[in-house]
Amino acid sequence: MFEVEIKVPADVDAVRERLREAGAERVDARRQRDAYYDAPHRDFAETDEALRVRREAPLPDGIDSRAAEANDRDSPPETTKITYKGPLLDEESKTRAEHETEVADPEAAAGILSGLGFESAATVEKRREFWAYDGFTVTLDAVDGVGEFVEIERAVDDEASIEAVRDDALDALDRLGLDGAEQVRTSYLGLLLAGGDASDAD
Repeated sequence: MFEVEIKVPADVDAVRERLREAGAERVDARRQRDAYYDAPHRDFAETDEALRVRREAPLPDGIDSRAAEANDRDSPPETTKITYKGPLLDEESKTRAEHETEVADPEAAAGILSGLGFESAATVEKRREFWAYDGFTVTLDAVDGVGEFVEIERAVDDEASIEAVRDDALDALDRLGLDGAEQVRTSYLGLLLAGGDASDAD
């Protein structure tokens, strides 16, 4: 599975309004806390890989609502996933191979990684709204210490489809009033570690 993704800095309130005008549907909103890990056997910063444990909870009223806390009696349960992302495959997008699965116990997952020599690198916290638009998932992101961004993505099964899907994503961004030429290929982790300035991203 390959994730074809383009990310651009944006005013999420303005893009939300354009999505509504275009008839897009908001399908979810979540708070995410992503704990990233460094590997003992290679430097992920050099190999352009990522390993994270993501804990997330619903935001019923969108990214401006209060995050549901795990100890709130009436809150839906927090979920946890572990994800590996491979190196970027495409110079014109953030396309990567991705493998992800849900885990039942985040503390146990962290303990397993620690026991294998993986060390905590940093934690990225963000609030996200997910919209369905023209066959893509459009995500409105408010990232602590980094800023506001819009991501557009679609999963594909084979590398031969990447270029066509990327071009369709750029067209969809254009219809939303966003310029794909302003895309940021650096991860939120990389932006956070660099001080949150998207202008310094490659």
